[in-house]
Order: sequence, then structure tokens, then C-alpha cells
Amino acid sequence: MTTPKDRTDAAARDDAANTAEAGSGKLTLAEVLEIFAGGRLPLRFTAYDGSSAGPENAPFGLDLKTPRGTTYLVTGFGDLGLARAYITGDLGIEGVHPGDPYELLKALTEGLEFTRPPARLMAQIVRSIGFEHLRPIAPPPQEVPPRWRRVAGGLRHSKTRDAEAIHHHYDVSNTFYEWVLGSSMTYTCACYPRLDASLEEAQENKYRLVFEKLRLKPGDRLLDVGCGWGGMVRYAARRGVQAVGVTLSREQTSWAQRAIAEEGLAERAEVRYGDYRDIAETGFDAVSSIGLLEHIGVRNYASYFRFLRSRLRPGGLLLNHCITRCDNKAEPAAQGFIDRYVFPDGELTGSGRIITEAQDAGLEVLHDENLRPHYALTLRDWCANLVEHWDEAVAEIGLPAAKVWGLYMAGSRLAFESGGIELHHVLAVNSRGNSDDADLPLRPWWTP
Repeated sequence: MTTPKDRTDAAARDDAANTAEAGSGKLTLAEVLEIFAGGRLPLRFTAYDGSSAGPENAPFGLDLKTPRGTTYLVTGFGDLGLARAYITGDLGIEGVHPGDPYELLKALTEGLEFTRPPARLMAQIVRSIGFEHLRPIAPPPQEVPPRWRRVAGGLRHSKTRDAEAIHHHYDVSNTFYEWVLGSSMTYTCACYPRLDASLEEAQENKYRLVFEKLRLKPGDRLLDVGCGWGGMVRYAARRGVQAVGVTLSREQTSWAQRAIAEEGLAERAEVRYGDYRDIAETGFDAVSSIGLLEHIGVRNYASYFRFLRSRLRPGGLLLNHCITRCDNKAEPAAQGFIDRYVFPDGELTGSGRIITEAQDAGLEVLHDENLRPHYALTLRDWCANLVEHWDEAVAEIGLPAAKVWGLYMAGSRLAFESGGIELHHVLAVNSRGNSDDADLPLRPWWTP
């Protein structure tokens, strides 16, 4: 059934196309954008050729400043071209802070829908833009090569290539992360006990939740793989647990080791630099994996869960905390902006695939929980921290890198709010129904 809005949108698209075809000669950049947007721009657009489009009183705007920006927009696929033009300064944003462009991105995603114009009009658009803008140019230096060129650094998810991917994202600057993440230095989804809870309170509550789900008690042994700056390791050690963490980031390792020493936890807490696959000890009472699976690669899930199971004692518990897709059918590999600027080689799949792989590895899945709304709140607070420390952040890592972070966190917040991606806790036990292996309560034993 055709709705009044559908008829209005169709009329707007027809008007934009008819206006362009009725004219002769070269189209302006604003006219080109209006054609692709069907004449319905949710924000103000201005360009270096003097043209403009969209509501004059729109609260948000885009300003295309240079011909190079046009080339990036035309040759980049999806969000990649937009990101390139924005990061280099060839495309400006108006009405929002670069540390938190959430509202502008929301306006774009909710109000902008591109359509392909007819062939004759498309030919006129190409002539108007100029054939020289159809040839790709060098991307910004912050961009990693496409996946097919990364093979020089090793096969995907080999130890050497994983180490390089982790270095790209996590070895930015500990000082920068302190400004963005706050005092908890925790770069994973928090768990908000209340909507008005602070970021620090929510992160502490997340560690509390993981600790309780794993039934940890004084004297137990915990292995935390992909431990980041050691937040879970130190939380457990403060409560009498012998905790070992491992990370592929040298910057995280040095920061965590210093924090352990300053808190006087060296007898119970340890953070190592290295690959989780190099952990030789076994018999751990619990394993936590908080934000690591996204870097493992879906094809490696089977070996990942088998390895973690091999490090658990019979009856030991595993808590896997990771970002997931909202279904189990989508292509797992990240594309565009995220793959080239944020998480090289990152892969996401649905919670169903994760649970299947854990079960096939011999783990008994006890519980699955989706914390999706909590990650949107976490990203909101990280963006607020970046805005607060914007000048220092730009001085520390440079303006282009700071823009990447603002764009990535604000865009991710939108994705979590819309349900495009989720955050799942999967709790499993190294047992197959043998009561001697796991003396577990009949019902969940943790406080939500």
C-alpha cells in the first residue's frame, strides 16, 4: 500500500530529476546531491562551487570544501568516501562537535536515502562532476590498506597480523585513552545499574557482574584473555583471586603492570604481553574474555573455544563478552570505515553462531544476556569525555585521528541504539552434566 509519505518522497525525487533534466549544461554539486537524495536533504549542504541545498534553517550541515573531497566522495564505497573527506578536512560538519557528531549522523541515517538516477541523468552527473574525479587518489595516512594487501603482514588472524591489528587500534596513546575512557580505563561495554549512573559506576558494575557470574571467590584462579588495561584482573585481585591477564598491546601491558604495582596487587595480579594462545597454565577456575572475540575471526571460533576450555578445570566457568550482529546470516567481516580506520580484520557474527561454536567445543552454555542498550550509553559517555578533552586529545594524537574516534564512537552508538549490533554475555561451564564437575545452583546466582 502506498502511503502519503511514499507519494511525497516519490514526488520530491521526480521534481529533483525533472529539474536537472530540464536544465542544460553543467549541474552544480548541490544539484547532484539533491538528485541522489531525491530532493529530500535532512540538513544544509554547501560546496566550494558556491552551490547549496537543503533547508536554510537546518540545525546541521555539511560543507564540501575542496575538489579532493569530491574525489573521495565519488570513489569511496559506502561510508568510506565520507570518512576520507571528513578526516582530511575536505568535508566540514556544522552544528555538532567533532568529538561527538552523533546528532548529525542520526539526521543523516534517519532522513537521507540515496536512489540511483536514470542512465541519461547519470551521464549528465558524471560530465558535471568531471571524469578526473572518478580516478581514485591516495587515502589519508590514517587508513590501513585493504584486506587483500594486508597479506604481506601474514595470513588473517595469524599471530603476527593479529598483533599488528591490535597495535593499530590500542597503541594510540595511554594518555588519550585515560581522557576518553575515564578512571576505569575500561574499553568495553559498561553495565548501567540506573540511567543516571556515571560511567565509572557502570564499569565497576560490569566487572561486578562478570565476577559474580563466574562465581569467583578468594583463592580462585582467573585467566582474563584480551585483558586490556587490566581492569578485570585488578578487580578480581582486590577480592582475593589469583588473576592472570594477557594482551597483545604493549601500551596496555605497561599501563596495567604499573597500576598493579601502585595498588599493591603484585602478589595476586599479573598482566602479560603476548598472544592468549601462548598461555601454558591450565586448571583455572574461571576464564573471562571481555571484548576479545571480535578480533578472533569467525573461522577460528572452534579453536578459540577449545583452547579456553582446555585452560579450565572440570566445572570451571567461562564468560564471553563481545559485540555481535543482530542475526547469524550477515557477512562477518567489517567493511568500509570500521575495517580501514578502526578495527582492521575485525569480524562480528550473531550470538547464535557463538553459542553453537561454544557447545561444539564441549562447553555447556548456561546463560546468554544481551546488554545492547548499555553499550549505547557507554559510547555516549565516551564521546562526552572526548568532547571535554578535545583540545588535549588533538594535541596528543592529532586532529585526523581525533576525528576518527569521534566519528567511530558516535556512529557505533547509533548502531547499538538501532539494534544493528548487540553486546552478548555468554556464560558456559566446562561440564557435560556431571555433577562432580560443576556444583551449580539451579537458578542464576548473580545479581543483575
